[in-house]
Amino acid sequence: MDVSGPNASGATLVETVMAVIRQRIAARTLTPGARLPSIRAMAKSMQVSKSTVVEAYERLAAEGTIRSRPGSGFYAAGQLAPLSLAEIGPRLDRAVDPLWVSRQSLEAGEMLKPGCGWLPASWMPQAALRRALRTAARADDVALADYGTPLGLPPLRQLLARRMAGHGIEVSPDQIMLTDCGTQAIDLLCRFLIEPGDAVLVDDPCYFNFHALLRAHQAKVVGVPYTPSGPDIELFAEALAEHRPRLYITNSGIHNPTGAILSPVTAHRLLKLADQADLTIVEDDIFADFEHSPAPRLAAFDGLQRVVQIGSFSKTLSASVRCGFIAAPPDWMEGLTDLKIATTFGGARLSAELVLTLLKDGSYRKHVDQLRTRLSRAMAEAAGRLKAMGIVPWIDQPAGMFLWCRLPDDIDAADVARHALSANVVLAPGNAFSLSHTAGRFMRFNVAQCGDEHIFRVLESAMAASRGKAHHRRASPE
Repeated sequence: MDVSGPNASGATLVETVMAVIRQRIAARTLTPGARLPSIRAMAKSMQVSKSTVVEAYERLAAEGTIRSRPGSGFYAAGQLAPLSLAEIGPRLDRAVDPLWVSRQSLEAGEMLKPGCGWLPASWMPQAALRRALRTAARADDVALADYGTPLGLPPLRQLLARRMAGHGIEVSPDQIMLTDCGTQAIDLLCRFLIEPGDAVLVDDPCYFNFHALLRAHQAKVVGVPYTPSGPDIELFAEALAEHRPRLYITNSGIHNPTGAILSPVTAHRLLKLADQADLTIVEDDIFADFEHSPAPRLAAFDGLQRVVQIGSFSKTLSASVRCGFIAAPPDWMEGLTDLKIATTFGGARLSAELVLTLLKDGSYRKHVDQLRTRLSRAMAEAAGRLKAMGIVPWIDQPAGMFLWCRLPDDIDAADVARHALSANVVLAPGNAFSLSHTAGRFMRFNVAQCGDEHIFRVLESAMAASRGKAHHRRASPE
C-alpha cells in the first residue's frame, strides 16, 4: 500500500500531515520550542501510518519548520509566525469566511451590497452632521487637538446614562466608557476577561464578525442554536456544562442576523443559568434605536452585575464618526481604563463632541423616527419581492434593517453569493453567520440596500445557476 498516495482533496497523506503542522504553528497552538505530538500519537489522531508521519516530519525538518532532537522528538522551530486569522480554525470557503465577506462589503466601491451591515450614506442625517461639524469647528483648541479623557467626554456619558435608564438600565456615568465603536468595545472586553483557549458562547447564527474577533483572541468559540425568542435554553445549558465558557456574546434587542427579539421568559432563564455557571454576558445593543417598542434587556433584568452592555452610533448616525460605549460593573472600570490607555491611549474626543451635539439638539431623535418608518416600508417591499421568488423570511415583519431568509430547498446560498459577486452584487450567505455551518440555505438581506432592481435580476439568475448545479450533481453518476 502507498501510504503517501493522494487523498480526496488531491494532496498526499504526507502533505496533509505537513499542512496540519503548519496550520498549528500559524494558529499559535504550536509556539517556537513546543514539542510536536509523537509519531505514534500523530499517526493515531490523523488515522495514517507511522511511516507517513515520519516522512512528513522529516520534510518539515528539512525545510526548517521544525527541528529534530535525537532521543527527544520534534519541536517547532524559528520565531513566532505573524498571527494569521485565516489559519485559525478550519479553512473556509471564501464565500462564507467572515473576514472575506466583511472585506468584500467594505471594498465594494460602486458595487451593490444587499449583504452589507449598514445603511446607505444617503439615509444618514447629512445636513445635521454638517451642522455638528461646523459647531465642532468653533470649539476651543483643547477639543480640537487634545486627547480625550480615558472614560470619555463626561457630558456624553451622562446623556448615555439617561438614555439607558429609558430601557430600565440604572447606570452611573462613571460606569460608562466611550470607545471608538462597538467592535472595539468587545475587543477591550475580550482582552479584559479571557485568555487564549477560553470557551466563549455565541448564537448560531450570529453577527459574523464575532467569529473573526474571537478568532483573533484565540478563544474556543461554541455556538448555541438561536430561536425566534432567543437562544435554545436546553442546548445553552448543555453548552455551559460541557465547555464551562467564560463569556456569552449576543444581541438581545434586534438580533443580527435573524431580526429575532429576546423574550422575557427566555431572558430570565438565561440569567439564572448564567448565575449558576458564573458566566459573563456581553449584550451588544447596537440596534436599539431601530426598535419600534423596547425589547427586554438582559442588563436591565441583571442590573449590570454579570451583564455588560455595549453600543455605538455607527449603524444609525455615521460609520465615519466612530463612537461607541461600554457600560460595566463599577469595580471593572479601573481595569478597563488601564487597558484602554494601554491599547488606544486616549479616546476620539472630536467624534464624541459630534455625537453629543446631535443628541442634544434633537436632530438624532428626529432622524431615527424617520429611519424607523423608512425601514418599515423597505422591509415590506423587500419581503414581498423575495417571497415572490420563493425566498421566505424566517420571521414576519421584523424590526431593523435585516431579513433572515430561507432559500428554496435546491438552492445553495454560497453558490448564489459567488455568482452574484461576479455580477457586482455582494450578498451575505447564511453559513457566514453559522459556526456549525447549518445555514447553507439561508441568506441575510439588508432591506435598506435592496432598492436597486438589478439586485433581484442578479439574484434570480444566481438562483437559477445554483439550481442547475444541484440538478447536475443529482444527475451525475456516483
